[in-house]
Amino acid sequence: MRSMSCTLAITAVAMAASVPPAHAEPDTVIVVRHAERSGEPASDPALSAAGQQRARQLAEHLAGTGLAGIVTTAWRRARETAEPAAQRFGIEPRTVPTRGGDTTAHVAEVVAAVRQMSGVVLVVGHSNTVAAIVAGLSSAQPQVLCETSFGHLFTVNPATQAMQQQRYGAADPPAGSGCQ
Repeated sequence: MRSMSCTLAITAVAMAASVPPAHAEPDTVIVVRHAERSGEPASDPALSAAGQQRARQLAEHLAGTGLAGIVTTAWRRARETAEPAAQRFGIEPRTVPTRGGDTTAHVAEVVAAVRQMSGVVLVVGHSNTVAAIVAGLSSAQPQVLCETSFGHLFTVNPATQAMQQQRYGAADPPAGSGCQ
């Protein structure tokens, strides 16, 4: 009987060793809103010249971070905001589609995608998703971004639930009431 329990214990240890380790959460998540957009095309606008400049400034801001992953939506303005950083770090961004107005489902998908990644991750969202994504990854409850806000950068440590907020790029116009 003792031999059988020893064999079972060895088998259990061998099986446990063959199971791949759980995927670690990212060390740091940087969440931004897409940069300034132009008016054309109306259905999916590109970045304006100011937005292209801000996207390059974001890539410069991230230069020393060792960026390992990027999550964005399929909207052109979000993809173009992430593009300079993706090129700089040789990363293929992961696209999480929006859900036709179901912001809650979209935010949950973004948070789940981020939690599957490791290292430093950049998330490029939208004015109506950035605060919820930050809240989903931390204990912070940032204010929703105004339509004129493009320079906010939120740094989240998922392990400690801590969040820091800073700005990058050109100054935004003054914020409206009830948003930042």
